[in-house]
Order: sequence, then structure tokens, then C-alpha cells
Amino acid sequence: MNIQFSDLIDNSPNAPGVYKMYDADGILLYVGKAKNLSKRLRQYLDVSKLEPHKQIMRSLVTRVEWDITATESDALILEEKLIKSQKPKYNIMLTDGKMYPMIALTSHKYPRLLKFRGKISQRKDVYGPYPSVSALNETIKTIQKVCKIRTCTDTFMRNRTRPCLLYQIGRCSAPCTINSQVDYDKNVQLARKILTGNSEPIIADLTEEMKKYSNNMDFESAAICRDKIAELTHTSNRGIQQKRVYSTDLNWDENVKLLENWLGIKLNYVGVFDNSHLFGQSSVGAMITFGHNGFIKSGYRHFKLQDLSRSGNDIAMMEEFISRAIKREPKLDLIIVDGGHAQWNIAHKTAPDIPILGVTKGEVRNGDEHFIMPTGNVCKDLAKDSKLFLFLRTVRDEAHRFVITFHRTVRAKKMTSSVLDEIEGIGPTRKKSLLTHFGSVREISDADLKALLKVPGLGKAAAEKIYAYFHS
Repeated sequence: MNIQFSDLIDNSPNAPGVYKMYDADGILLYVGKAKNLSKRLRQYLDVSKLEPHKQIMRSLVTRVEWDITATESDALILEEKLIKSQKPKYNIMLTDGKMYPMIALTSHKYPRLLKFRGKISQRKDVYGPYPSVSALNETIKTIQKVCKIRTCTDTFMRNRTRPCLLYQIGRCSAPCTINSQVDYDKNVQLARKILTGNSEPIIADLTEEMKKYSNNMDFESAAICRDKIAELTHTSNRGIQQKRVYSTDLNWDENVKLLENWLGIKLNYVGVFDNSHLFGQSSVGAMITFGHNGFIKSGYRHFKLQDLSRSGNDIAMMEEFISRAIKREPKLDLIIVDGGHAQWNIAHKTAPDIPILGVTKGEVRNGDEHFIMPTGNVCKDLAKDSKLFLFLRTVRDEAHRFVITFHRTVRAKKMTSSVLDEIEGIGPTRKKSLLTHFGSVREISDADLKALLKVPGLGKAAAEKIYAYFHS
């Protein structure tokens, strides 16, 4: 029986994802997630080491399938959805929705933000699940700082006669004693947008608002906006947004061979490019690389724009980034660009000796992608459920993930460092210590000298300079 099961998982990939086990009648027995599918499935080879109910289940398995995901967190989310929708017989833990933590907003006049485990029907607005309690706590912390939503119980709120400590430190708007229904409702709407992963438009709006305050010399309000942007950026980097999971059996060698046959090109090293900027600011680019054995992380590259006159111009930025990339190792056999004819044309002009494949979004994102072939012709007839189509979308999305993560990091550093860089004697190490200790520039600016002296490695002279800078 071990040999038979070994055959079933022989081609399982070394990638995160979800595995599904079926019996001889095609009935789904069990769904599980794994950081590494191959390693996880091989744990089922030795039946004696399995729990009793899994030993029985394992003896019934005649077919094993798997879906690769971008990350282990995505695998967790997909596993939870499959278990709830298909109810496999041997999945016990998740069928009542009690295993993974979630966040809920209650239906109170002043909705409360709380951690939540239980049946979703018990709460009106539920968000998640979250891959860990730490990720959930980080999200709640962000919502408190940006939206000032209460976390106390209804009973505690009714009995308050004055605002609590959370109001004093800027994490609650104190609806218990300060009646501002309109403002609170706006904050709840903002919280819902953040919880559904819609942070980018919020960051863009806050950036515009911050600019207006700065132009009007209202630096205190501008600083509040800046700190909110920093919090949202930090949270986005920790993965509030749940990435879309694609059900594709990502056998790298097989998929790259499909790509080779489709294009008529021998491929060892493929580079995928993408750009990112916000209103022309913090313009960056990235290249991810892959080959027959998967993503080649040693070939991944980040690019900060050197010619600032190109900032905000996607075409000009793409020209610089590709030009810089092809001058270095590795030598690329194919370049894939995310964009339409303009991006394809500039890539072809910049690297005329390398075939260019363009991935253009068409009319509907994530479902209507077209491809600009190395010949310049447009291909619209690649089946949307084919392995090659899903494979190309996966590598395109990896490039997008890589550049967006870098862009958020650059923005966050720019926002948190601009003020501190103006203070003499505050270098990268002290800046990091300050931000780690206080959490934001706003908290640093509000700190008294006694609090500043508690920062590890800061020293009295530096603490006095910081205090004098913000309070003189």
C-alpha cells in the first residue's frame, strides 16, 4: 500500500498549497494545507505515525490532487474555503469555523472591533480568517490607530464617565463620552475598507490630504495623515490583503516546456518585469526570474529609478529598468512585461536581441489577459483554464507582488525617515531604535525627555536634540 501511495504523490511539488485526498468512488476524504506539499504528503507514507482516524482515511485513498498557492497564508485561506464548501469526511477541526481567528465588527450604534472565533452567523461583519493570532493583532492595532474604533465591551462602554487610556494614546475616539456619530460612522466605513484589503485607495487619498495640509502650513494634521499612511503601509506589507489563489498544478518543468513549445524558444532563464509608483513618487521597478526548476530567487532584482525625469512614466521607467537588467547577469532568454503594446514596444527597442512577451490585462483583470507574442502579434485564443494561461498569470502576479512589496517598503522608509533625517546625529541605527520603541514619528514627537532617554542606545545628548527639535 505504501508503494501505491508513493506513486500517487511522486510528482508533488516543493511549493506551498492545498492537497486533496479521494477514495475509489471519487469522494473527497480530506483537505490539508502545507508550506511544502512534497514534504507534507510524504509524512503520510508511514501509516504507523498517523493519528488513528488518519490511518483509516489513508487506507481509503486512491487519488491525491493538489493546488499550488503563492504563499502558505494563501494555502490556509483556500483550505478553509474548501473544507467549509465541500465538507470532507475526515476534516474535523474546521467544519464549525472555530479553528482560525477572525475579526468582527458588531452591529452596535458604535460598532465594536473584536477578535472572533466561532460560526460566522453569530456576527454580522466578519473578516478573515487570519493565518496567525499575531497577524490578527497587528491588524486590530492598525485599525485602532487609523480609525479609532472601540474594542471595549458594551457594558464597559455604558459605565464610563470619562475616556479611558486608549483615548489618551490615540487608539479610540471615546464614543462612551464623546458623541460624534457622523465621525464614528466614517471611521467604521474606513475600517471596513481596510479589513477587506482595500488599502491602496485609502493611502492615495491620505497622501493627497497630507499634501493639502502641508501646503496650508497645517503641519500637525499633515503629520497625522503621514503616520496613518505609515501604519497602513506597514500592515499591507504584513499581508492584510488576501491574494487570489489560482488552482494550477505548477509542475515547473512541464509548464516551462509548454511555454517553450508555444513560443518556439529554448528557455533556461526568463525575466518578468513590473513597475510601481504613487502619483509619480517613489518610482521603483522589479524583475523576477524563473526556469525549469521554479522561481530563481538569486536572479530577483529591485530597481530604484535613477533618471528622475522618467518618474511616473511607466514606459520610460520600463526602458531604464530593462536596460540596467540586461547589462548584468543572468543572461535572459525571454523577457515578460506586464502591459500593452507601449510596454512591449519599449522592451523590444531596449533589448532587440531578446524575445519579448507582453501580458496585457484586456477588458477584465484576472480573467481576460491577452498576450503580445515576440512577433508583435496579439494572441487572444489561449484557453483561460489551460495550464499555460494560469502559469503565465502566476509568474506575472509574482512580479507584481515583488515590486509592490518593494514599493511599500520604499514609501514607508521615506515617510518615517524624512523628519528624523533633519535631526543632527540621528543615523539609521538610532532611527530604527526610535521607531521600534515608539512605533511612529508622531509618538516620538509627543514623547517627553524622560521617555526618550529610555530608548536603547540613544543617549542623553541625542535625546535632548530630539526633544528640542520637536518642542522648541
